[in-house]
Amino acid sequence: MPSPRIALVTCRPQPEYDRDLPVLARAVARAGADVRVVGWDDPDADWAGFDLAVIRSTWDYSLRAAEFVAWAERCARLTRLANPAHVVRWNTDKRYLADLAAADVPTVPTSYCAPGGKPELPDDDAEFVVKPTSGAGARYAARYRAEERERALAQIARMHDEGFTAMVQPYMPRIDTTGERALVFLGGRYLHAIRKGAVLAPGTAYDAEKIPHPDLRPWEPTEAELDVAARALAAVPDAPELLYARVDLVDGPEGDPCVMELELVEPNLFLAPHPGSLTHVVQHILKAAV
Repeated sequence: MPSPRIALVTCRPQPEYDRDLPVLARAVARAGADVRVVGWDDPDADWAGFDLAVIRSTWDYSLRAAEFVAWAERCARLTRLANPAHVVRWNTDKRYLADLAAADVPTVPTSYCAPGGKPELPDDDAEFVVKPTSGAGARYAARYRAEERERALAQIARMHDEGFTAMVQPYMPRIDTTGERALVFLGGRYLHAIRKGAVLAPGTAYDAEKIPHPDLRPWEPTEAELDVAARALAAVPDAPELLYARVDLVDGPEGDPCVMELELVEPNLFLAPHPGSLTHVVQHILKAAV
């Protein structure tokens, strides 16, 4: 049988901080596949020439979300795409959190304000977060105190000018002590998890560079965390088979885990802290290609 032809899809130029991709490409090649690392917007890419296209570090998509979704749908007509195009369309807009909440999945409470709308900021003294519904790596995200409402409104106005829908969430203060946990799933089954510290420091401007994964370390999830993650994955529309998924959790006011984000498009899989997981990822990619 000919070697499966697999595209690992990234952005151009390939991000230097994507440490997983070179390791993954070499491992998939050693396993017998014909592997290419391809930019999603490469005009010369022949997607029909691949048996499988695996979306990986397409981390610029949030600035061109409509274009990226159109690419995913076009690519899926030419080859097998992981994850599927309809999942990409749903998951590139963080308004999916409302769908999860409607399915009784514990989530961080969120309100939304599209361009032309009037923002709803908290009317108490608690801190809150503003960020776009299409974002990655804490881009255009900031944490505000109650007395910084005008700064928050200025951020929302800037995002609206650039065509972004804003989302407003209460800041979950337990993240400063218990961190954020990311649970990675492969083929619908739990693979591994990491814990990282809080990304949004007080006073950091929304358009400043941020460290997306501070104080990264392996994590052993609790039964409660695994349960919430499973409920989130079960609530994905049309119940697709996902090659990969990542559920990002924080502690709510009472200490119970809730979903901050459900990453189904291009999540960092955190293979570096879990090198033993590489073999499992390669096996699932090869299985999906045949």
